[in-house]
Amino acid sequence: MVTARIARSEHFLTAAVAFTSLLFAQAPQVFGAPIEGIYLFYENFEDLGLGSTNGTDWWNISTYREGAAVVDSVHARGQNALHISATGGSKAFLQPITFSPPGNSVWGRMWIWMEAFPTAPDYAHFTLVEASGKVGDGSVIRPIGGQYIPGVSAQALWGTGSDLGPTGDWLNWRATAPTVNQQWTCLEFQLDNQMSAMKLWIDGVAKPELTVTRDNHNGTQVPFVFPTFDKIGIGFQEYQRNTTPATFNLWIDDIALTTTRIGCDCEDGSPAL
Repeated sequence: MVTARIARSEHFLTAAVAFTSLLFAQAPQVFGAPIEGIYLFYENFEDLGLGSTNGTDWWNISTYREGAAVVDSVHARGQNALHISATGGSKAFLQPITFSPPGNSVWGRMWIWMEAFPTAPDYAHFTLVEASGKVGDGSVIRPIGGQYIPGVSAQALWGTGSDLGPTGDWLNWRATAPTVNQQWTCLEFQLDNQMSAMKLWIDGVAKPELTVTRDNHNGTQVPFVFPTFDKIGIGFQEYQRNTTPATFNLWIDDIALTTTRIGCDCEDGSPAL
């Protein structure tokens, strides 16, 4: 298995340090902790020992059935990443202990490497990011997920979606957004409360065909409204049993939740320049 290692130049380091000092002032760079400025949450797993299955003061792991998560050395950047394993019908999510984005809006970024996305059963459905809140209509918001659609693509397709609210269970997938196995991919999303909009970027490229809004979505045709977010999970859940493959192996690295877009080149808690 080949891992990607991205090195920064001396010029980038000098500029990033200067820019970070200006933006964050004296804010501590504690991984996983909220950081004054644009960062609400950041984790690159570098401070955690290999084999660690526990959370930190800033996040925990939520699992169901056979889902599990462990820090190991397969990584996009640095030395460590989070390895999630799950079978069909199970899940494992990293969840920040607190999540209350200003204005009920947030940007997210992460790198992922999936051994194989599902190709059976037909319409196999999975989620990588979901957000919810106790205040609202009960909707679970899924800005990064996907589904295997027989007859459309040999690969599962990325999509944005929701469940449990008035708009029902739906996914806005598109044939123009196929998943890729065994390759590090940068995924970015935006949850914009003003229009209940979900937007997605793949390797830095906007995918406007996956955008949904309050009045433009694939669910029951009533307004799609965000809850007041107080929880977000980042990981993997597949909803059907008897899947191909039988076990899913996903690695996640460099997770950031922010108040503005930082892009794929940002690492180690420093803003992209």
